Amino acid sequence: MTQTSLSLRAWAELILLAVIWSASFLAVRTALDEIGPFTAVLWRTGLAAVLLALWCALRGVPWPPRRSLAPLAVMGVMNTALPFSLLAWGQQFISTGLTSILNASTAIFGVLAAALLLADERLTAPRAAGVALGFAGVVTVIGPEALLAFDLTSAAQLAVLGATLCYALSGVWARKRLSGLPPVTAALGMLTAATLVMVPVTLMVEGVPSVALQPATWAGILYAACASTALAYLLYYRVLAMAGSGNLLLVTLLIPPMAIALGAWVRDEALPPQAFAGLALLATGLMLLNRRKRAKI
Repeated sequence: MTQTSLSLRAWAELILLAVIWSASFLAVRTALDEIGPFTAVLWRTGLAAVLLALWCALRGVPWPPRRSLAPLAVMGVMNTALPFSLLAWGQQFISTGLTSILNASTAIFGVLAAALLLADERLTAPRAAGVALGFAGVVTVIGPEALLAFDLTSAAQLAVLGATLCYALSGVWARKRLSGLPPVTAALGMLTAATLVMVPVTLMVEGVPSVALQPATWAGILYAACASTALAYLLYYRVLAMAGSGNLLLVTLLIPPMAIALGAWVRDEALPPQAFAGLALLATGLMLLNRRKRAKI
């Protein structure tokens, strides 16, 4: 059931989650100055998996049962290894702020995927309007001319959108195949599977990861793994329990402005006016979807 009102504590943790995730784009981009995207993802998933394993062991959280290993392996690829890799590769060629805006379309793709693949999720007229506004925002951000003059920047933007599509499809998969599994247990299994996938990919494409890295690179790696992955998973489910899925969608609206500000402050990034216009359209679509979720209570 979706909760309509937020307590002060829920608001605080909601904002904290948005801050953590908004800074993750900057952390990953900082690490990419020295290491490749697959290496960055391997460090992120591997360290996060170790931290969650320790947390589960200390708290007595059960490990994933054998029957869920195959679904979790699929989830590890769809929800972690593949989208993290697409995001990291894309961030080599576009700014952190632009990445965060395009990443906000995850909720739009999620609603559309659920409507197409789940029998109990109908795409009503208001929800369809929210999806349409969201897609209009994405097109505005990218700019139609980017697809006419295809280059690395255009490919990078499409890679980020590919990551959001992966998140949307993995949400449907989780609902069908992982229902009943404790969220933290699922997160541990997913990150472990993603790490096992990323090891051979990284070795084949980028070689053995080096530990002789600059302090700024390690700071980016550790933040992405510890804060924006391991800690964020735990905080995400706390906020979900307190605020409900409808209010949790507000995180999606809070992340891009924070990420844009961080990118401008730390890396002197600037976005074209069309990016802000697209963000406004995307935010309007997300708010419309959030309003529909609240109305179901």
